[in-house]
Amino acid sequence: MAERFDFAARGVLEIITESELRDALAEEKPVVYCGYEPSGKIHFGHALTVWKLMDFQKLGARVIVLLADLHAYLNDKGTLEEIRRVAEYNRHCLIALGLDPKRTEFLFGSDFQLKPEFSLDVLRMATDTTLLRARRSMAEIARHLEDPDVAQVLYPLMQAVDMAYLGVDIAVGGNDQRKVHMVAREKLPALGYRKPVCVHMPLLHGLDGEAKMSSSKGNFIAVDDEPGVIRGKIEKAFCPPKLVKNNPVIEYVEHIVLPALGELKIKRPARYGGPLEIKNTAELKKLYAAGELHPADLKAAVAEALVRLLAPVREYFEKHPEARLARPSPVL
Repeated sequence: MAERFDFAARGVLEIITESELRDALAEEKPVVYCGYEPSGKIHFGHALTVWKLMDFQKLGARVIVLLADLHAYLNDKGTLEEIRRVAEYNRHCLIALGLDPKRTEFLFGSDFQLKPEFSLDVLRMATDTTLLRARRSMAEIARHLEDPDVAQVLYPLMQAVDMAYLGVDIAVGGNDQRKVHMVAREKLPALGYRKPVCVHMPLLHGLDGEAKMSSSKGNFIAVDDEPGVIRGKIEKAFCPPKLVKNNPVIEYVEHIVLPALGELKIKRPARYGGPLEIKNTAELKKLYAAGELHPADLKAAVAEALVRLLAPVREYFEKHPEARLARPSPVL
């Protein structure tokens, strides 16, 4: 059990709660879920949760991926037809990243969210949730609007009830989902459902140095970007000399390259210190903070590592023309 827990917890920012996760892992086939709003490209911010779902698959869990089409519709991301087309592209991306399609249950929100009993539970939760609490649980952008739509208040309540209807034992998400997960943990027992264990992954800064990577801002690397696009985006990324904190290129190494590849190989001429092999984040941060590693050398190494890491995704899209047809326009 200790080994199973450590495997489930690797790379995780927060677990609520650890004792409950141990209990869930002791079950024969715990249900693990993550929801994705089909609003555009799948990027490395999503990949962190996908890889965690893969960890749970290796532990024998039943994995459910919710392609939240009605949530995207409430969030004004297009018509339902447009959103479902993007959702199909997203499904291909998640499989290309490594999710086993035979062991992953992909669901549209509209498969169950339009049922009367689901709507009734959302209304029941609404009667026991203050407007202030619902607003705090909104998506980041909506939370700061002066006059948000009523739909964006319903969004977090529906997300909480999703977990009940899917029989979720463990909910995986980025740390931006924490407030919604807390609503689910506090409100679902009153409706007769169990509270989910919550596993939160780190949030990556955008390549422009903004606080969060976002599909709407284009400050990310999509998992199906071509090598030239990846190199160009990393070359332009915010990465000041000696700055370690909130440096997106450093974060890519810490949360993506080292966990996936085990090392970062940096090629540079002898007059600039010669080649380096970075094995851990502490070593990288120490070198970079001391000015012993130039941003250009770091960027070049990270770009090549990401090109290598995403090779299976490119191969998947080459083999599946139907996936290529569903691709949104690239962000350059």
